[in-house]
Amino acid sequence: MKNKTAVIDIGSNTIRLVLYEYDPEKGMKEIENIKTVARLKMYLDDNQMLTEEGAGILEEALLAFNEIIAFHQIKDIRAAATAAVRQAGNSEEIVQRMKEKTGIRIKILTEEEEAFFGYLAVIHSTPVMSAVTIDIGGGSTEVTYYEHKQLQHSHSFPFGAVSLKNDFMEGEKLTKSERKKLIKFIRDSFNSLDWLADKKVPIVAIGGSARNIAQVHQQSVNYPIAGVHQYWMTEDDLKEVNGQLVEMTKDELEKLDGLSSDRTDIIAPASQVFCELYEIVNAKGFMFSRKGLRDGIVFKELMKKYAATLDKEKVFLSSMNELAFDYAIERSEAEYMISLATELYSHLGALGELKETEIGLQLLKRAAFLYYLGEYIDSDSSSQHTFYIIANRSIDGVLHKDRIALALAASFKSKSMFNQFLEPFDGWFTDEELHEIRLIGACIKLAYSLNGSKRNLVNQIEMRKKGDDLLLSLYAEGRTLAEEYQAGKQKKHLEKTLKKSIELNFIPVTQEA
Repeated sequence: MKNKTAVIDIGSNTIRLVLYEYDPEKGMKEIENIKTVARLKMYLDDNQMLTEEGAGILEEALLAFNEIIAFHQIKDIRAAATAAVRQAGNSEEIVQRMKEKTGIRIKILTEEEEAFFGYLAVIHSTPVMSAVTIDIGGGSTEVTYYEHKQLQHSHSFPFGAVSLKNDFMEGEKLTKSERKKLIKFIRDSFNSLDWLADKKVPIVAIGGSARNIAQVHQQSVNYPIAGVHQYWMTEDDLKEVNGQLVEMTKDELEKLDGLSSDRTDIIAPASQVFCELYEIVNAKGFMFSRKGLRDGIVFKELMKKYAATLDKEKVFLSSMNELAFDYAIERSEAEYMISLATELYSHLGALGELKETEIGLQLLKRAAFLYYLGEYIDSDSSSQHTFYIIANRSIDGVLHKDRIALALAASFKSKSMFNQFLEPFDGWFTDEELHEIRLIGACIKLAYSLNGSKRNLVNQIEMRKKGDDLLLSLYAEGRTLAEEYQAGKQKKHLEKTLKKSIELNFIPVTQEA
């Protein structure tokens, strides 16, 4: 049964409506995402009261969202307000007015709740086990530190991209003196937390400013695949983008590929915040998470209904479930593929033909499950479709480099096609890594051929050396005409990778009465 939830995120910069659909078997899926740039933070007067104009903008947005929610027939509505409403002296009156005028009940999140929901989204959608998270909103910035996916510390600062722009930028571009003052303010703020410095973990950034930083960098390097979720940047990458942003005029920023037009005036101070945090944390990398506060709100509700564990592998398994449903993967066949491929891999390791690793075995099992999922689109070009789908789909729990490795192994057809798929990713992998991925792909392809009739006939595999070559004994129940033909054709890929001949010996097993 599918459950639908509407989440309204009333931020200091934008107001956003996101509609989610949840199926206990398939997982959570975002089905609609609509935003309006409200800049509510700018409608707080000198007495920190949200003005009539600001309240009117909020009311109009909620009425528009109501129509969309009604169209989708969603009853579960969760509206959350952050810094701009939280900091307003008339926040209670605003909440009451919106309830009367729009019927929507707004919950004003505390600073602790806002930080927690961001953390919750990150641990449920990325593979990073320990990290510092940062979410720069329009009027506040939330920072957390977690170890092994358990929250250790959190803090909310009363500044965001919009307020930093207002406080430190008089013109359309940061001057040298303004930037110097901004950097001092940011560093003093972060250094006020005794738990933040020198953590030596990755930074996971959430929110629109971080998304735009990732998009700008991707455009600058002609990034070959789609999606910014779990996109990884080095310190040099981050500083390069920051140096570019702080030097650009408003006109230049408006023409910059990857930068949203509604962020041209606030991106420079936000970018500087990321750079200063990176240095203070002594970070090991900078990653963007597309999942943030809104997703965290939904995750919390789901955790009340379902036993959600905070396990690294579980994040990816949820994505596997979604792929299995979307591309009609027959689970019994996929599990059988994993079993055959794992046996082949283990035998080769035992004979010293490859070096068994935990990472290699994990890649093999994942790729075997997803092998040739592109058949769902077109069986004649299943390899091409498989590679494109996996390479360009946002898969929770897998970083981009690992996603390409998965796509290469799960789509493996031949060395020439492997190299063709690899062309846009020059420099991504070492020669040793490529050899391992190709070897894993060849193992899976042979395993696939061993189930040519889709009847799961082979129930035991033995392998031994025969001179300089390998003898593969395959015990099977039933006539293996299709398996013998397919395996005879496809073993060459593994032979070429190992530089050894493989002799196949199918041994019939009599079924007991």
